[in-house]
Amino acid sequence: MTKWEVVIGLEVHAQLATRSKIFSGASTAYGAAPNTQACAVDLGLPGTLPVLNAEAVRMAAKFGLAVDATVAPRSVFARKNYFYPDLPKGYQISQYELPVVQQGQLAIELEDGTEKIIGITRAHLEEDAGKSLHEDFQGCSGIDLNRAGTPLLEIVSEPDMRSAKEAVAYMKKLHALVQYLEICDGNMQEGSFRCDANVSVRPEGQAAFGTRAEIKNLNSFRFVERAINYEIERQIELLENGGKVVQETRLYDADKNETRAMRSKEEANDYRYFPDPDLLPLMIEPEFLQEIRVALPELPDAKKQRFVSHYGLSKYDASVLTASRDLADYFEETVQNAECEAKLCANWVMGDLAAALNKSNLDITQSPVSAAHLAKLLRRIQDNTISGKIAKDIFELLWQQGEQGDVDAIIEERGLKQVTDTSAIAQLIDDVIAAHPQQLADYRGGKDKLFGFFVGQVMKVSKGKANPEQVNALLKEKLAG
Repeated sequence: MTKWEVVIGLEVHAQLATRSKIFSGASTAYGAAPNTQACAVDLGLPGTLPVLNAEAVRMAAKFGLAVDATVAPRSVFARKNYFYPDLPKGYQISQYELPVVQQGQLAIELEDGTEKIIGITRAHLEEDAGKSLHEDFQGCSGIDLNRAGTPLLEIVSEPDMRSAKEAVAYMKKLHALVQYLEICDGNMQEGSFRCDANVSVRPEGQAAFGTRAEIKNLNSFRFVERAINYEIERQIELLENGGKVVQETRLYDADKNETRAMRSKEEANDYRYFPDPDLLPLMIEPEFLQEIRVALPELPDAKKQRFVSHYGLSKYDASVLTASRDLADYFEETVQNAECEAKLCANWVMGDLAAALNKSNLDITQSPVSAAHLAKLLRRIQDNTISGKIAKDIFELLWQQGEQGDVDAIIEERGLKQVTDTSAIAQLIDDVIAAHPQQLADYRGGKDKLFGFFVGQVMKVSKGKANPEQVNALLKEKLAG
């Protein structure tokens, strides 16, 4: 059997977070009624001229600097000609031979903990097309041109990825980066961060690439992985049965978990690129770049390293907590207000909080429990006002009450203060031992595992309020006697 090597490259489209479009003053706000945010410039009506949005250029340059790329001092806009219902001008303004960002790189972490560098061939500025709507039109399609002219940064990787998991790791890293830079909101459901995956296979050891197929418009990490894996299997099966892979564009059907042919893959000459006569070359001065460089935020890798060195977290914990800027900010605010070990904060943020967010399908920015509220809860664990078990019950109440919730008020109202009175705990232990003479005899006869049974019984009769450390220490004394 032939051993096959997979070759993957991604073209990621990041919708830039500007308030207006790349060549007009029309709004980019999401959710407006169809065709209410497309002006004459977006439609390419006679007599209109495009004017480049300086903020889109600034965002592209920020990205270039963040991935150690060359930000071109001179780049050119071109017309990419094709005919589609949601492209009213009949061409898209993009960049071709001279893109604004060239030759960068991004480090990803593989499953075994090793690092791999993925090359970034280019990132170029372009305008988005409109959107075709195929539902609720009884056999017809509708066209919404609100998205036409929205600024995009298309980020093209080298074909450096060798598995679907590597592709997802790269895409997640890129997703975090554009959010850290605040150049894209990363909302994949709204289409502001999506990718096309180029997939091919070749016999192991062969230098030449196989024929690739492009899977269009993947807008979730799960779909990226499933679509690539399906395409790998399809191509290998085709080749092993004596067939040939056709260079084409394919769509992924998530319901059927399969890709299907959409059209033959166009080449650059099919688009008849030529420099846009209405736009001058984009010139970027060194002073402009230096201004951007000094204002760059702390990036994910640097933040991860700081979380390890400053807070003493493991590399895994630091990776999880820095996966998004909002999550990292939430964690740091919790640590700074909690006055307790960073590890305790990390465990709660990655554990109870993350589970509650997932269950409610919420983002960290939508958490009903603020960082300040969580910090106060952790302070009450730290100062022995409550036990960790009781804290979980209080967290659920805070989740239900939202901003109206107050940790101290819940503790007082429900009588949840931890019992730390040694004599009171000793009495509870005496009562439990007296109620379980057989277990006591078995424990003293060598069944050490019964110690956990006694701890559980004491915590049960105290309704979780007894201080666990004191219970363990006093119980050892009592059982030994």
